[in-house]
Amino acid sequence: MSGFQADIAPVAALMADRGRAAMLTALLDGRPLAAGELARTAGVSAPTASAHLGRLLDGGLVTVVKQGRHRYYRLAGADVAEVIEALSRISAPVEVRSLRQSRQARRLHRARSCYDHLAGEAGVALYAALMDGGSLDADFQATEKGAERFARLGIDVGSLRKARRRFAGECLDWTERRPHLNGALGAALLARFIEIGWVERGGDRELRVTEAGCAGLADSFGCVLP
Repeated sequence: MSGFQADIAPVAALMADRGRAAMLTALLDGRPLAAGELARTAGVSAPTASAHLGRLLDGGLVTVVKQGRHRYYRLAGADVAEVIEALSRISAPVEVRSLRQSRQARRLHRARSCYDHLAGEAGVALYAALMDGGSLDADFQATEKGAERFARLGIDVGSLRKARRRFAGECLDWTERRPHLNGALGAALLARFIEIGWVERGGDRELRVTEAGCAGLADSFGCVLP
């Protein structure tokens, strides 16, 4: 057979282990985590977690951030996050066995991080507002109106366009089955929302849109959260 073919089997094998899958899912939060935190998340011993992380490092799915004597792990990039998000859409949901899990599921459904951008109901609503309100065109480029709106939030569209990362695009949200915004713009928006108090981080991947955030999103982009 002619043409380019990718050897997906080694990567698929790395993700097939439940312990490694749990670690990768935890890292979708976008923040670096220590091996001990990932061990607890996966429900495995420290030596087992170390072995798993070694394999994920060798496979190029995670990287290490060193701070003094400490080592923190994070996903190797947005491409890895997109693969995990795509797998979530075709996978069966985790069975809810407690009230705590049920509440967490609702919070993740409402708003969560997908690597470094906003997902869940809030992310889908923002995407729709940006597209329908004329902030982005069909090619996911900022319009003049959009650039002005982003600038009022302190986001320089020109700088984002020079980044090595794609300016903007869409992810099909795994809970909503509708798109949310990704790319450099999606990351910049979430970072700014957190910085100005429109969004607060919770546990794991949970995010909470504050009252100020609900008002700000409506005023800035016409985004009314459900």
